Amino acid sequence: MNPDQATSRRLLLTGATGFVGRHLDAALAETSWDVVRATRNPKMASQPGWVYLDVSDPSSIGPAIAGCDAAVYLIHSIDDSKDYPAREARGAEAFLAAAERAGVHRIVYLGGVAPKGKASRHLLSRLHTGEILRSGTVSTIELRCGLIIGAGGSSWMMVRDLAARLPAMLLPRWLQYSSWPVWIEDVVLAIVRALDLPEQGSAWYDVPGQERMTHANFLSRIAKSMGKDPRLIGVPVITPRLSSYWIALVTRASLALAQELVQGLQSDLDPSGESIWDRLGDENPTEFQTSVYQALEDETAPNTPTPKLVSRMRARVKGRG
Repeated sequence: MNPDQATSRRLLLTGATGFVGRHLDAALAETSWDVVRATRNPKMASQPGWVYLDVSDPSSIGPAIAGCDAAVYLIHSIDDSKDYPAREARGAEAFLAAAERAGVHRIVYLGGVAPKGKASRHLLSRLHTGEILRSGTVSTIELRCGLIIGAGGSSWMMVRDLAARLPAMLLPRWLQYSSWPVWIEDVVLAIVRALDLPEQGSAWYDVPGQERMTHANFLSRIAKSMGKDPRLIGVPVITPRLSSYWIALVTRASLALAQELVQGLQSDLDPSGESIWDRLGDENPTEFQTSVYQALEDETAPNTPTPKLVSRMRARVKGRG
């Protein structure tokens, strides 16, 4: 799609009330996109600029996506039910079918990194959703993202709480695996740019941060950024299950969320293909420490994204979509 072909194009934003969705919605105000926000809340859906959409009810998708040139798919769930991966797959299939019927030109999906080892149920579900969306006739760009730094994010909330509340940290074996944490502002930029990538078909790209680090190092550096110096104690015999109970006890994460997040950290989360930064060529991810300080500052704000962050995001995406 060429942004110069029209002064305004219609974009369906799913997951608009979630962590990434709220940041993306704020940034899109500087683009030519006419954003329609999707919600499962009937009362909110009655407000201007909103539509009702529940992927578990396929009949709701067609009216929501009608007339849209593109869509951003931010729908996923983490819970303790056994069937949520199947529900996610059915939702993606129904969404793709509706997008094809509506003549949508581009879907951008924010998924998860493919681990080097055995993938958790949550990551397998995210990857399978990407495969489904890329299997149709709509040009779909899947962006594979790991740990996202930013106030309001579930992974950030869990690690930030651990760093803030513990005078000592037990280090189970899974904390020695590595990832590339990325700043929410960079994720937003990647999504906006992906909407106009000149791809004829579908493709996927990793969205890594600037620096590779172990999960233990990630935790330690956040603690030090908060002026804390916790004692790190290696305890490799702690199981992921016990780690989940410990995390749920000392952080704001629910047990179901803690279990899924810990299972997803049982392997290195390294880029396995071309990154979005290589594909774009004119953008680079934000330096890690800058991201952490900004996220910690945003933690004290009454609402996120903060006006300061919105201004930065809009400046980076201005004229990009």
